[in-house]
Amino acid sequence: MCLIHEKDGISRRNLIAGGLAGAGVLAAPAALAQEASGPVNTSRPSSPEEALQLLKEGNARYVANTPINTDHSLDRAKRAQRQKPFAAVVACSDSRVAPEIVFDQGLGDVFVVRVAGNFINEDGLASLEFGAAALGVQVIVVLGHTACGAVDATIQSIEDRTLPPGHLPSLVEAIRPAVYDVMPEQPADLLSAAIAQNARLNADKASRSGPVLTDLKEAGKLVSVPAVYDIATGKVDFL
Repeated sequence: MCLIHEKDGISRRNLIAGGLAGAGVLAAPAALAQEASGPVNTSRPSSPEEALQLLKEGNARYVANTPINTDHSLDRAKRAQRQKPFAAVVACSDSRVAPEIVFDQGLGDVFVVRVAGNFINEDGLASLEFGAAALGVQVIVVLGHTACGAVDATIQSIEDRTLPPGHLPSLVEAIRPAVYDVMPEQPADLLSAAIAQNARLNADKASRSGPVLTDLKEAGKLVSVPAVYDIATGKVDFL
């Protein structure tokens, strides 16, 4: 899906003019949202805290196997016109991690950025800025998960003093700081500790990335939080 497209009424020129280039970003969500017709969601959270609570409640339903978002044809016509997510999730590309399902949210509710190892690079930051400034996302969740192969591969690379082939070294380079952070503590489970720290570091990176995300955070319109998803139980632990 192309995020910036003329037919949606949001061009590159409009996005920049909307305030992404400075403190004027605080007016961008309302201005850009006005360009599309009709909300997808019947109701939206009134604050970042409420947005986060909706995700927690959705995960509780998922764990209990009592989801309410099971009819994916619902509001299909409205979704064809626009999207209006209230949350963004930076998730791993792992095929067992599906944020909409994990948080029991409908299509159009969650803006997802995915990369193996759930770290945030420049492209990820640009995506999050678009989600927050243009689409009105109120909470960013950096979602690590148990048994993450990308983090495990980074640990092995450090311990073996070798680099994987191809483009994989760039992935190792991005995750390495989290491993280095926890190694001196000699945790009983280095992988779990590194997974959690990787989520923390990237959630912090999102909250400190200016001017777009930091301006929204300082205005009380956005929060960024780390979390780890347990694949075996389905539970998301917010850190």
